[in-house]
Order: sequence, then C-alpha cells, then structure tokens
Amino acid sequence: MGRYRIRVATGAAFFAGSHDRVQLWLVGARGETDLELQLLPARGQEKEFEHDIPEDLGPLQFVKLRKHHSLVDNAWFCDHITVQGPVAFQEATFPCYRWVQADSVLPPGRKQRIGCVPETSREGTERKTSDILVTTHIQGLSVVPPVTDLDTLPEALSPSPSWATWKEGLPLTIAAGCEDDLPADMRFHEEKRLDFEGTLKAGALEMVLKRVYTLLSSWNCFEDFDHIFWGQKNTLAEKVRQRWQDDELFGYQFLNGTNPMLLRRCTSLPSRLVLPSGMEELRTQLEKELQNSSLFEADFILLDGIPANVIRGEKQYLAAPLVMLKMDTSGKLLPMVIQIQPPSPSSPTPPLFLPSDPPLAWLLAKSWVRNSDFQLHQLQYHLLNTHLLAEVIAVATMRCLPGLHPVFKLLIPHIRYTMEINTRARTQLLPDGGIFDKAVSTGGGGHVHLLRRALAQLTYCSLCPPNNLADRGLLGTPGALYACDALRLWEITARYVEGIIHLFYRGDDVVRGDPELQAWCREITEVGLCQAQNRGFPISFQSQNQLCHFLTMCVFTCTAQHGAINQGQLDWYAWVPNAPCTMRMPPPTTKEDVTVATVMGSLPDVRQACLQMVITWHLGRRQPDMVPLGHHKEKYFSDPKAKSVLNQFQTDLENLEREITARNEQLDLPYEYLKPSLIENSITI
Repeated sequence: MGRYRIRVATGAAFFAGSHDRVQLWLVGARGETDLELQLLPARGQEKEFEHDIPEDLGPLQFVKLRKHHSLVDNAWFCDHITVQGPVAFQEATFPCYRWVQADSVLPPGRKQRIGCVPETSREGTERKTSDILVTTHIQGLSVVPPVTDLDTLPEALSPSPSWATWKEGLPLTIAAGCEDDLPADMRFHEEKRLDFEGTLKAGALEMVLKRVYTLLSSWNCFEDFDHIFWGQKNTLAEKVRQRWQDDELFGYQFLNGTNPMLLRRCTSLPSRLVLPSGMEELRTQLEKELQNSSLFEADFILLDGIPANVIRGEKQYLAAPLVMLKMDTSGKLLPMVIQIQPPSPSSPTPPLFLPSDPPLAWLLAKSWVRNSDFQLHQLQYHLLNTHLLAEVIAVATMRCLPGLHPVFKLLIPHIRYTMEINTRARTQLLPDGGIFDKAVSTGGGGHVHLLRRALAQLTYCSLCPPNNLADRGLLGTPGALYACDALRLWEITARYVEGIIHLFYRGDDVVRGDPELQAWCREITEVGLCQAQNRGFPISFQSQNQLCHFLTMCVFTCTAQHGAINQGQLDWYAWVPNAPCTMRMPPPTTKEDVTVATVMGSLPDVRQACLQMVITWHLGRRQPDMVPLGHHKEKYFSDPKAKSVLNQFQTDLENLEREITARNEQLDLPYEYLKPSLIENSITI
C-alpha cells in the first residue's frame, strides 16, 4: 500500500505513439491492482503519474498492460515502464521495446516466462528450475503457475516465430513470404523503410540515366566504363579505378579488400597446380617462397562445376581459378601465377598465366580471378556466413529465450532488422528473375548449388577469427589489416560477453542447468543449421567458457564480420572491371590471341554493369539510422553492474578507434571497415 510513481516511455520512431487508450496493472507477490488510467501515449515522450494504492501488493513482480482499440488499430511502441514504489521500495525498470497491437495484453497471451519483470528482483538464472514462471492469459486474466517438471518445459514455451525452408540443403529461415508477414517487432521502423525503398527507386533511376547516356557512346575500351562511373562513389573507389590493373592492388585485396577470407599461407604446393615442362624457373621461385614462408594461395575450387547463368538468352561463364602469390620484403602481396581452371580429363595441363605474359592476357586472367572472388564473396562469405547465420541466431533467440533471459538481452540489440533485410533479399535480390539472375554469373540457380557446397564447409572454427586466421596462417602477417583489427575486436567483444555472462551464471553447473539456454543451443545447431554438430557447432553448453565463446561468435558475426564483408562493396565494386559480376566469354586457352575486344567482350555489358553499380551502392552505403557497435539505445539491462560492463565495452571500442585512426593516417589505403564507429550493431542491410 502507498503511493506509486509510474513513468511510461514511448519510442521515438515514426508512428510510435497511439491514440488508443492504454490500461496498466501493477502485479505484486500478494495481489494486483488496476491503475484505472486513460493513457494516450505520444511519440518520443515519457508520461509520469502517481497513484495511491490501498492494497498491500507485496514485492512488485511485473507490470501488465493492455491497449484498447476501436474501429482501426493504432499500434503503440512501448520503450519501457519505470515504477517507483513506497519509501522502502527500490525503483524498478521494465524493458519492453516492442509494438503493442490490436486489443492485446502484455505479457502476451502465449505461454512464456514473463518478459516484463523488474530486473532488480527477477533477472538472471541462479534459481531453481521449479521457480521458473510461465504466464497464461485466460479470458484476459493472468494466471501464473510454476513449472515443476523439467520435461514439460519445452511444451510450456510456445515457440514463435516459425522456421521455414527457403531452399533445400540450406539453413532454415523465418517463415515469411514477404516483409509484411513478419512480426511487427522484427520489421523496419518507418524511417528505415522509407529510406530503404527510396534509395532503391533512386538507384533504379540512376541506372536508367546511365544506360541512356551510354547509348550515345561506344562500349569498346576500358575508358568506356567511365560513362557509368559517376553518381555514388568515394575516394577509394576512385583510386581503384586508377590502379585496378596494378598487381600490387590485385594482391592487396586478398588481405584487406571486401573479401579477406580466402587467402591462406602455403605449407606445400597445391596438387592442382600442374607445371608443364619449360616452367622449371617458376617451380624454383615457388619453392623458394615456400621455404621462406612467404608463399600464399587463393583457391576458388568451390566454383568448379557450378552451372553458369543464362542472361537474356546469352550464356555466361564461370571458372575456378587458383592464384599463387608471394609477399616481398616490403610487405607487398604480389601474384606469381594464375591457373584459371583446374586440371580435367580434357585439359590435364591447363594453361598458366604469368605477370610476364602479354599485358592483356595477364589482365584477363586477373579479371577471371576477380569475377570468381565476387561470387564467393557475395554468396559464401556475405550471404551465408553472416546474413543467413545471423537469421538462424535471431529466429532461435526469439523462439527459445524469453525476454527476461540474460542471453536474450545480450543478443537482441544485435539482431535488429536482420529478419526483414534477409526476407527482402530473398524476395528482391535472389528470387527467380531477381537482380542476381539478371546480372550475376552464378544466378539462375548456380547460386543455390554454391551455397550448398559452402554450407558443407562452414565450420564453427571458421567463424572465430583466432581459429580461422591461425588455420589460414595469417597471424602476424605484415599488412594484414583485417586480421589485425578482427583479432582486436574479437578480444574486446569476448571481454564484454564474459562480463555480462559472469554476472548471471556463477558457475558451470548453472550453465548446464539452464534448460532454455540448452534448448537455444540445440535449436541453432540441429535445426537452424541443419545438423551442424559434425562441423564443430555445439549441441549443449557445459561451461561458462564454452558459452562465452559461442556468444562472442554470435555477436562478432552480427557486427564486426558483417561490417568487414559488407562495407567495402562500394569501394571495390563500383569500378566494374575490378570485380566483374559476370563473364560473357569462356576463359582463354591461349595468351597471344587476347585483345582489348576479348577483354571487353568478357566483362559485363552495359546493363549488367549498371545493375552492379546500383546494387553495390545500395548495399555498401552507410545507413542513415545506423547504430554503431555497442551503442544501442535500448536499455535491456538496468542492473548497475551490467551497465558498467557495457560502459567498459564502449570505452574499449573508443580506444581501438583511436588506434585505427592513428594507423590509417600513415597509410595510402586506409583500412576502415573495422573501425568501431563504422560497424553497425546488427545486420540491417
């Protein structure tokens, strides 16, 4: 009994407020009371009021709210509710950060552990399983029974959202045919939607203008690409245009371009590299670099046998090249030899291309490598290893973890907008007749075959930079800026995750005894990733360290790794010859016959090149509503210790930012994709 002060905060997004009435109840251990309010929440505002309650509610357990509506529903985005009770009662914050729709009641009617419980009293996991509460609404009332049987827990948690199969043999996705089918809390806010759809229309208009402009010009030499190289570009893209034919820039991209994930240090000469007679000098050079641990390779064998696209009746072409590179004493990574296709029964000794070959033949060989890199980058390392993996994490989190769970609170800022951007990719970028089919050599079905192969190679260790970089022999490699920054960010993220997890899991036995956490782990590995335990993914957590490592991988994938893979598209792909999306002629089998017409006839045509420029600008540009890593506005954790951990995370990121900025000032080509201020807090594009 006594006077309670209640503050209700509404989100600042467009249309977050509502003209519908909102009703609130305070629920304590000994009773509940209807506050009898006629609250009309306004966008971006916090409304405060006081209420005298004659009953003894006991310790406050949760807040229940209901939004009424008349003829037309007007959804309300509730940020949080804060309650200050009588003198001895500590202030409690109830995070919400979700849309309240229709004539709905929160906590919602589906069974789940209560998601709006004060953190001061209920947050955490150190309690007996029999103390876990679920809530069931019967005719608008809230009944709170205890769950005492471990075996009944999964049935007590009604999973939502549902899984779906996008393509057989690929990770599962959310069940949504289009973005309108998604739960409201997984949708873009209105500002994001307007920007996303507006820039697509602007990009389409720019493409039309460029195609009209190029009708007045020929398309017969490299300079003709200048006719479409206007509009959205930047300083680095301009440098790429000027230097794309240089071997040094070609090699640099394997370390620090938009796809730094393929290069590895050689421990032996690849078996597919068949050196014909007359190339003894090349063998000697390769073996010398091998002995000096300065020999590297980039092998695109995953593309071998993938069916190529047919665009507007014209066959496109794919290759599976191998590149051997050396690192010289100045730290430059330079190509030594390119094998465009692997040996086959019809060509047991495929031609090898060398820097000493005729310039156009060497340039065409490098163009084939860059085209192959485009395919693996976009499909294996971008779509599969970040977007689809993040969606599996997101769906499993929403299905298995209640809003009160500390792992839910840790991850929820890092899955913002991911379900909608992926749904839009499946309906706009990757469907039959979509952009991929219109412009990319792996379109038309080849992309699905490639994704299946890539999934078979996706291991848990490959997603963790300390393991991945060690396996590829890149630890301590001079000039490997992605590797350096990725390791630092992994360490900083790991400290943040450990700080949060150790607040709520005080021992390995608590980890093992959390049924929701264990169900979440199985949902990711066995369901979402289609039985990935044989590739090193866990099916249970047995210790704090194991849990922290997995969560670090989750956060890193949804933030830093996606930033490293996504942000460079505008820089490296805007000048189309540097990363052609398709090749229109088969790979060369001789060197002397390669002419400018051969190269231009192989590179994308005007329509394909315009599509490539538009989509890479749309995907690679900085988002106007971008939330930097670690700076999410939602305060899911109100515990002072958790806030302190987040503050330290932000401080560590700021220190790294200064280090990277100072380093980049000394570089001709600054590497900025892993600057914390440029890394988005989730996959939103």
